Amino acid sequence: MPRPAQTARSERTREALRQAATVRFLAQGVEATSAEQIAADAGVSLRTFYRHFASKHDLLFADYDAGLHWFRAALEARPADEPVIASVQAAIFAFPYDVTAVTKIAALRSNELDPDRIVRHTRQVEADFAAAVEAHLNRRDNGAGPAPAAQADRRLRVAVTARCIAAAVFGAMEVWMLGEDRTLPELARLCRDALTSLQSGIQSGPAGPEVSS
Repeated sequence: MPRPAQTARSERTREALRQAATVRFLAQGVEATSAEQIAADAGVSLRTFYRHFASKHDLLFADYDAGLHWFRAALEARPADEPVIASVQAAIFAFPYDVTAVTKIAALRSNELDPDRIVRHTRQVEADFAAAVEAHLNRRDNGAGPAPAAQADRRLRVAVTARCIAAAVFGAMEVWMLGEDRTLPELARLCRDALTSLQSGIQSGPAGPEVSS
């Protein structure tokens, strides 16, 4: 279904602002960049800038927004009979990442923002990611029984599955953002390890007991 013109226009504006901010931030740093400069580079007014972003610092996370839009579309395109974790992993890595830009923006976030702010923002994006996975699961499985108890059980399974997958992916991302190796291959490795751990079952480290179901 085609998106409303207003929505598509808004997305184009956000993307123009994101790209303009990325160029400015990488060229001259965050503190030396003003919202006015970003707006002018994107060809919009300052008022339009503030309709989309509360501050220039929010643009340090705008790549998450772009990735989330891409993730939703890629997830929707996955085969209905594919295991959900395989679908999620394929959708994550379908995004056409600019390796250099991703790495540099991650470094800017780490240098310009305190870790608590990074984690708070990541938690919000994690909730949006979980909602996308939940919507995908609901599209795949509309065969819940008519009994209210069966419907409640299904909703619970879907919600828990979606949130566990999101927690695994964003736990990996949090470790990546706060670590020293912020390359894209390291992010891919951490995400794959997190999803593999979730798929195979969670075990504690060698010092602790195994957690069994």
